[in-house]
Amino acid sequence: MKALMRHRLFWPVVALLALIAINTIARPQFIVVTLRNGELYGALIDILRNSAPLMLVALGMTIVIATRGIDLSVGAIMAVSGAVALTIIDGSPDPGNLGTVGVALLVALAVSLVLGVWNGFLVAVVGIQPIIATLVLMLAGRGVALLITEGFITTVNSEPYEFIATGYLIALPFALLIWVIAAVVIALLERRTALGMLTEAVGINPEASRLAGVRARGIVFGAYAASGLLAGIAGIIYSSNIRAADANAAGLFIELYAILAVVLGGTSLMGGKFTIAGTVIGVLTIQTLEATILFLGVPSAQSPVFFAIVVVVVVLVQSPRLHRWARSAVGAARARSRSDVDTRTGVAS
Repeated sequence: MKALMRHRLFWPVVALLALIAINTIARPQFIVVTLRNGELYGALIDILRNSAPLMLVALGMTIVIATRGIDLSVGAIMAVSGAVALTIIDGSPDPGNLGTVGVALLVALAVSLVLGVWNGFLVAVVGIQPIIATLVLMLAGRGVALLITEGFITTVNSEPYEFIATGYLIALPFALLIWVIAAVVIALLERRTALGMLTEAVGINPEASRLAGVRARGIVFGAYAASGLLAGIAGIIYSSNIRAADANAAGLFIELYAILAVVLGGTSLMGGKFTIAGTVIGVLTIQTLEATILFLGVPSAQSPVFFAIVVVVVVLVQSPRLHRWARSAVGAARARSRSDVDTRTGVAS
């Protein structure tokens, strides 16, 4: 049991299960999943589907943080991606044409990849601090999205495009399948090849890894490119869900939630060791918490305070220092108890 409790995923899983248990006690229907017309429905399914944009962004953020970096531009890249895709579809005489939607998706993802490559160039080649390099695109990206949409919210009615966020495939939401495939691919690349070890080496000590023959620049460059691409996919899912390209609202503050999810999952902001499974659990914890806040009817103006309080509690529960303090306190209490028993025994004899 002690070995299990020392596992890095133990407390993140406990936090997620606690939230699910609280919701289930408050409303037993929370864990009920029904099958209607060959499609699964329920609160848990909604959480899994709605977590897709944050999940994709957090997966990219995990790789970037593992290299001792940060990417603040993911929200802006989401806005640009959605703006590009919907502008192309809106300008087509047939928005529901599969070819048009396919071209729109390819162009949007290509633009997102270019933006990620730009971040990687600034950080890995030019040598600018990650927080500054990505802050530039964070500020300019939404302006670019507004230029693409000409300052308006672009709306479209395209069934193939709407299918990305709201459609079902093999009884499961298509958006859920997208992030599951992304997580599996990243996990296989990072844990079944040498890429993960090289990424951790760069994050722990970039200079030492370079001297050891690791191409640190290429690893960092690739991390930001992957983050940009994943943010682009998230932007497509977001715009598909609302059927519009809103440059101001798309991906707003998602970079902060993504960082929070990565930390809740057990990845250190100092770089090096990282966990894809932990990030998945962290995102699901945040999404479940948001569903809980909505169910409790917390006013929108107060929900950030409620969210912050719960997050602080979750982080404290996962804190290794708090665990050490608790163990030492319990050990001291037991020592005092034994001492009192020995003292009473000595007096009695």
